[in-house]
Amino acid sequence: MTTIVNIDSILPLVKKPGRYIGGELNAVQPDYSQIDLSFALVFPDLYEIGMSHQGLQILYHLINRQPGLAAERCYAPDVDMEAQLRKHSLPLFSLETRQPLAEFDVIGFTLPYELCYTNILTVLDLAGIPFYAKDRDNTTPLIIGGGACAFNPEPVADFFDVIVLGDGEEVILEIATTLRAAQEQGLSRTATLDRCAAIQGVYVPSLFAPRYNDNQLMAIEPLKKGYSDVVRRVVPELPPVELLTRPLVPLVKPIHDRLGVEVARGCTRGCRFCQAGMTYRPVRERSREQIMELAQEGVNNAGFDEVALLSLSTGDYSALPELLRDLMDHFADEHVSVALPSMRVGTLTPEVIEQIKRVRKSGFTVAPEAGTDRLREVINKGITEQDLLAGCRDAFAAGWNVIKLYFMIGLPTETQEDLEAIIDLAMRARKEAKGGRIQINVSVSTFVPKPHTPFQWHGQLSIAETKERINFLKRKLPRKGFRLKWHEPYQSFLEGLFSRGDRQLAPLIEAAWQAGARLDGWSDHFFLERWQEAAEQLGLDLAAYLRTRDQREILPWDHLQSGVARDFLIKEWHKALEQVYTPDCRTKGCQQCGLCDFTSIQPLIQKKQESGQTAEQQPKNDNSSWTRTEQGQQTIFRYRVHYSRLGDGRFLGHLELLQLVFRGLQRTKLPLLFSQGFNPSPKVSFSPALPVGVESYIEYFDIDLASPVNNLQETAIYLNTHLPDFLTVDRIEAIQKRPPVDQIISYQCTLPESVAMEQLAQRRAAFLAADQYIVERIRKQKKRELNLRALVKRIELPKHDRVLLLDLLHPHGAAGTSSREVLEKVLGLSETESQLVRTVKWRAQVSS
Repeated sequence: MTTIVNIDSILPLVKKPGRYIGGELNAVQPDYSQIDLSFALVFPDLYEIGMSHQGLQILYHLINRQPGLAAERCYAPDVDMEAQLRKHSLPLFSLETRQPLAEFDVIGFTLPYELCYTNILTVLDLAGIPFYAKDRDNTTPLIIGGGACAFNPEPVADFFDVIVLGDGEEVILEIATTLRAAQEQGLSRTATLDRCAAIQGVYVPSLFAPRYNDNQLMAIEPLKKGYSDVVRRVVPELPPVELLTRPLVPLVKPIHDRLGVEVARGCTRGCRFCQAGMTYRPVRERSREQIMELAQEGVNNAGFDEVALLSLSTGDYSALPELLRDLMDHFADEHVSVALPSMRVGTLTPEVIEQIKRVRKSGFTVAPEAGTDRLREVINKGITEQDLLAGCRDAFAAGWNVIKLYFMIGLPTETQEDLEAIIDLAMRARKEAKGGRIQINVSVSTFVPKPHTPFQWHGQLSIAETKERINFLKRKLPRKGFRLKWHEPYQSFLEGLFSRGDRQLAPLIEAAWQAGARLDGWSDHFFLERWQEAAEQLGLDLAAYLRTRDQREILPWDHLQSGVARDFLIKEWHKALEQVYTPDCRTKGCQQCGLCDFTSIQPLIQKKQESGQTAEQQPKNDNSSWTRTEQGQQTIFRYRVHYSRLGDGRFLGHLELLQLVFRGLQRTKLPLLFSQGFNPSPKVSFSPALPVGVESYIEYFDIDLASPVNNLQETAIYLNTHLPDFLTVDRIEAIQKRPPVDQIISYQCTLPESVAMEQLAQRRAAFLAADQYIVERIRKQKKRELNLRALVKRIELPKHDRVLLLDLLHPHGAAGTSSREVLEKVLGLSETESQLVRTVKWRAQVSS
């Protein structure tokens, strides 16, 4: 690989350019002189979503640990970045080395949810790769998919060469071995795919042919002898700890901004609507010791201030109370909190609640799913209304004043009484609080029948039916103390379409994409009309995909086996109608779902026992010479850290910069002081926010410490080892509080070639000759006037280069101006031209 995509000229023109610059802490920079097989791992949604995904990070670190293999990352670009890439004829690229995606040997897509399908086409098109597998040859990368949607990938199957069903940790390395051998032997693409099909859990769509009669699927015919179905791959235990101790640290704030630690994989509670509960079986738990190591090393190496214990049902972890106690004993003094994002009512005991609120309170969510005990019996939820109310009562007693209740509408056998019960349950939950300002947030989504579940044959509500039920809830839920949120019915419709769709939908995805469909998971980008118009052109009846299916009918995913027997799903359907409970096999013995062989596939449950060594007794990984001191001291040691922000650092916003610094300080173990209250934060204050796109040699932040720093120079050097390359600490000084002063800031502005210098000189002369130069600003719908002439102290035009010099007055406590405002409103640069100016803030002087 030798090509590097130069994006310096387009990054200033897009929002959140930090999404595309790479350079995250713990990212890998491959040495391609030692690499013989390269992977580009693509998450087909925005950076903020993809950086929260555990699966991609596991495969990323796994591949990069193997000799001769390399993995880089790519995320779907936002629409503005896509437009700039097309305008400048630039290919989509990897983050780590900015190589064009088409130069990788393998492009691996995560398939996390159905509404990302058009983003797959965006990535392929920007990479210059044909959409359909049949149109690709040995000159293009192998296109692989895997993830939750792999259990019915048929709507996108024609776009993929290979799709992995189930756990990917073993399969990905077996695929790599197969591809290396194919390269050495010079095999054709067809022969290579034939080899891949021999790997358990690997689905090669081109080796199956669906047969239709008037758009009705009649059969799925295998084209390779002995390859009539594909069985999901299951790893016996979770990946080794050493893979995950150096997590990627995002530059742009992701939706889940925390250290994720997978405590268990799989759930056997048996909720009949839940696809993950069926397709991620059996339960495989990590040991407490492994979880403690992952949390401690992850925080030390990344600097997160929250650890999230991840599982389909974290509350079911066998030794949760003991684990929480160990975690909180270790992290409480470091102001690192623990979050449990997937708890069940009944597992949220007072003991657990007391532990998780010791540092800062995370959100409190309860998932009744249905309004009545009857309907919860149908779906095998296994909790009663009294259980739910008890959980809310405990949360209120522990100090929470906001609780989220999550429900689904359209579940099998739902009646009007079940809908009314949602309102009643929310009101009863609020009454469990003993006074105070209590908020109940009711969140509602439409039930989507998922493949490989007992409800896969049931129909889905139409858009009109969904709207009717949501409107009923809107009318009936009281406004005071309650808030209703709902998932967009149009998006639920499309999710249901692809959830149970077949290969006839691939042309629909392509047509909608050609019509402009992008980022359909984001409501501000989603337009159902595009899909409806495309379907009309293709003669597709979209509503037919949401109908109830006969249990004898051929389903698009019948050749893909999750490991849970079809007979078990049918029995569960009948038990749902009879309201018969199926217990958890972890506690009540095997329920005969058909998955486990009790040799290589079986539940892996940790024993509930006390650890012989508590977290406080365990050695902490701390390579620094500093230690934290107890809070509560009256003396505060305040220091100013002077730093430069150059290069790609200019593409980060102020809040993103703050988070990078906070995490760097967390990793140093400096004795930071924290604010008090439910959500403590480090006592760090920053110089005025630097606009995105501006570099600077004169930034600073102030920190309050509990004990003095002995050697300021060594501390500056050490702090640099915990900050990105584009942030450099120049010096640290001890300070006292100083009165703010007016400053004159000097800027160097390198102008793009498109700027006409003669016109610039004329506008400069007119400006300097004027006594005042009034501009209007509109803020909070109010017009305000500002005299720029009083704020601009110098404009010096370039003589031999294109570097413009500006001196601007920044008055404390009064409105100032920016270099970009001067460039546009005084010197007449267009918005695009001013964005392309390379501006450096290089000197600050006290105004006399």
